[in-house]
Amino acid sequence: MNNLNLGRHISGQFNEDLERMLNLVMHMGGLVEKQLNDSLTAVVDVNQELARDVLANDAQINSLEMSIDDECTRIIAKRQPAAGDLRLIMAIVKTIADLERIGDEAQKIAKVALEDFSSQQKDLLLNLDNLGRRVLEFLQLTLDAFTRMDVETAIKIHSTDGKIDREYEALMRQLMTYMMEDPRSIPQIMSVIWSARALERIGDRCQNICEYIIYFVKGKVVRHTRSEDMQNL
Repeated sequence: MNNLNLGRHISGQFNEDLERMLNLVMHMGGLVEKQLNDSLTAVVDVNQELARDVLANDAQINSLEMSIDDECTRIIAKRQPAAGDLRLIMAIVKTIADLERIGDEAQKIAKVALEDFSSQQKDLLLNLDNLGRRVLEFLQLTLDAFTRMDVETAIKIHSTDGKIDREYEALMRQLMTYMMEDPRSIPQIMSVIWSARALERIGDRCQNICEYIIYFVKGKVVRHTRSEDMQNL
């Protein structure tokens, strides 16, 4: 965290507060990453026990999100941070909100493992896993960029979300075709569709976090800026 220049404050306690918040965010990120990984594994291995663990563990992520949010509110009220310090706290608050929602999306994916699929339909689950592993890597890179508050990496990650969108669209076409050929499969395939949609949304959440990194470091809101236009920041 040295690149965040936390050592500049007169109050050592303020430094410790900011460090603690950042460490909690990364801990939360690690839990969310594990939730996504476990949900994908549960689907491919048809591991219902692991899927239920994912559903149960979401409460831990929710609790952590609320604790970090409360602590950030306390810091704002007590320290009245300005400039970069305030941007950092705001970036943390927004990031944990997106991480909490990624945890919710992982739950949706885990529920697919509780469905009954034919052997032929399980091939579709492998395609879902392929998309999921790309999204998981996307999340890992995003969390790493957040740890280092690396703007260049954040911009690069932000621009690659289009690849996830294209893979998602290709999978959706495949799933739609499958349902038209076998209408009896619609209930099961709809579960896969909702899971694919959850993965696409996780990619969007990762993009959001990259935007928060840019906001903290550059002091610029890039929420509606195209990725190619961020190269000039």
